[in-house]
Amino acid sequence: MLNDEMYEAFEHENSRKKRKHSNNKALVFLGIFFSLLIISMLSYIGIYSYSNAQTFVENKYNTRASQLKKENSRGSIISSDGVELAITQIDDNGNENRVYPYKNEFAHVVGYSKLGGAGIENQVNYYLINCNSDLSTKAAYSNAKKKFPGDNVYVTLNSSLQRLAYYSLGQYNGAVIISNPKTGEILAMVSKPDFDPNTIADDWNTLSKDKENAPLLNRATQGLYPPGSTFKILTSLEYIRENPTNFMGYSYMCHGSITKDGNTIKCYHGQVHGKEDFTKSFAVSCNSSYSNIGLMLNQTDFAKTLDSMLFNAPLPVDFATAKSRATASTSLSTHAIMQLSIGQGATSVSPLHMNMITMAIANDGILKKPYQIDRVVSSDGNVVKKFESSEIGRIMSENEAEILTQMMRAVVTKGTASSLKNAEYEAVGKTGSAEFEDKTRNSHAWFTGFAPANDPQICVTVIMENAGSGGHMAVPVAKRIFDEYFKVNTIKNE
Repeated sequence: MLNDEMYEAFEHENSRKKRKHSNNKALVFLGIFFSLLIISMLSYIGIYSYSNAQTFVENKYNTRASQLKKENSRGSIISSDGVELAITQIDDNGNENRVYPYKNEFAHVVGYSKLGGAGIENQVNYYLINCNSDLSTKAAYSNAKKKFPGDNVYVTLNSSLQRLAYYSLGQYNGAVIISNPKTGEILAMVSKPDFDPNTIADDWNTLSKDKENAPLLNRATQGLYPPGSTFKILTSLEYIRENPTNFMGYSYMCHGSITKDGNTIKCYHGQVHGKEDFTKSFAVSCNSSYSNIGLMLNQTDFAKTLDSMLFNAPLPVDFATAKSRATASTSLSTHAIMQLSIGQGATSVSPLHMNMITMAIANDGILKKPYQIDRVVSSDGNVVKKFESSEIGRIMSENEAEILTQMMRAVVTKGTASSLKNAEYEAVGKTGSAEFEDKTRNSHAWFTGFAPANDPQICVTVIMENAGSGGHMAVPVAKRIFDEYFKVNTIKNE
């Protein structure tokens, strides 16, 4: 039998072994935990670095971009129809010169690579300075003691549509955006006044100091304008949402102006429209009727609609844009509500934003994300990266989009865009004559629309500064673009 001392010694030894075993288990657990933690951290760093390689390379504290520029010559930017929009020329001494063959015509959208870069040049700089050519290609360049050829970027721009839009604006400042509503592809983007990117370095001081004309500003994406009557698309949408079963029962007698609480709104040039229903009010763009509609709206609900239409927030795109502003509130005065309903007062919008709203209507209420980059291709023809169409989301119902389409069709068939009436492609749209404060007391000319009505393929948004009537000035520009697009596509399909 064990005496007390032997028993105590046995228990002590047994307890010591248990503690040792427990400590070993804890150490194993901690070892596994920290090993997994380190592996997770390394995996995260690896994945994050791969996903954000472009950001890292272009960081001003990273010398990798400088090294890539020393190793590789800058790739070309090429349109969807195979036209070179930006190329790198190398002389006999190996000196590189970035050349823009179409000069001012693509100035803002393609941009420039010097002075920090702008436009597509800046957006895809990472791809243009990289080389993903085959080893055999690199070996050939290395043996010839030449830089490796940078990857080429193919964009969604159509050179014919871009040039047509550019020259259709004529002498007027403003912007034109052409897009595919089913994909979000930007087919053309023009802004005036413009500049020659070939001489951007020499002209920089003059261009950057010109505050009055702001030629470096891309008006298509960063310009903010009073939308005028194009905003009646939004006022109409809210009225439809608040009156889903009886909006077509709306009636108004227009006498050329409306006065509420001492505030008067006049129709364009004081025109008297007479008796109007909802569709006619929209088709003839009656300011009096739409001021009346605006005063009938629930301002809290209207504010929610405007937020859903991407007002008062950055647009979810991959290039620099301005934030459109439109405020509906129960605290607004009668005058402010009337101004808001017709797209005047404190309301402002970018041409891109108006084009996006138009795209959503054309695409059954679903808004595709606008994009300009199609694919990156190595010098020997291998696709490095393909950019796909994506959705921002549904911003209106299919039924709402159909109602707005029919109303915009009425603008063409019996309203302010009648010069499009006899076109074979059945265009729809909304004009605008947006008043602004300047010494001329004139107005900006707007048009935004798409075609064909039953199978939309192309959206066009036009803004012409200080040009007067949207129906007289902006619609003919859009018509030339529609005519060219459907003529070309008809020939392709024959």
